[in-house]
Amino acid sequence: MPPKAKFTRKEIIQAALEIVRGEGFAALTARALGAKLGSSARPIFTVFQSMEEVQQAVVDAAKALYREYIKRGLSATPAFKGVGTQYILFSINEPKLFQLLFMKEHDDIPELSTVLPIIDENYDEILSSVKDGYGLTRETAEKLYHHLWVYTHGIAALCATKMCRFTGEEISTMMTEVFIGLLNSLKQG
Repeated sequence: MPPKAKFTRKEIIQAALEIVRGEGFAALTARALGAKLGSSARPIFTVFQSMEEVQQAVVDAAKALYREYIKRGLSATPAFKGVGTQYILFSINEPKLFQLLFMKEHDDIPELSTVLPIIDENYDEILSSVKDGYGLTRETAEKLYHHLWVYTHGIAALCATKMCRFTGEEISTMMTEVFIGLLNSLKQG
């Protein structure tokens, strides 16, 4: 009979998430997790098979938290601006999780046309908010989304790395100005 688990899966994931939030993904080790739980590392492995499994659970938890931000953004008016704002807020409120999800190096470098579906499972829903919200073709909506993601990601990366601070008003103004300029350019071109 296997030993009784000292901690639940949820408790272990929460402790691991707290480590990553505070110190980054590289700090998530069995020893650090055991210490966070006030135990040795051994009880972790009555629930998880390996640290890779714990790490994947943390990535999944970070994605779930990010999805909550995107859901709030999609319920805003206009939805696409809401999504961009929430993306930046996620980088400000959860800088280490933002870095984990959106600033890690990839083995294969994706093209701009494929990167968003790879890194963001909310891609189709966000694209629909652009397409439907502004009466655009899929092709035009994708161009607009890609351009604005590059811009928004730049702001978010500056915030997540504490390179620069922006007020909510500055973020809103910058995003609106770039959006209007791109939308006008795409509709004319």
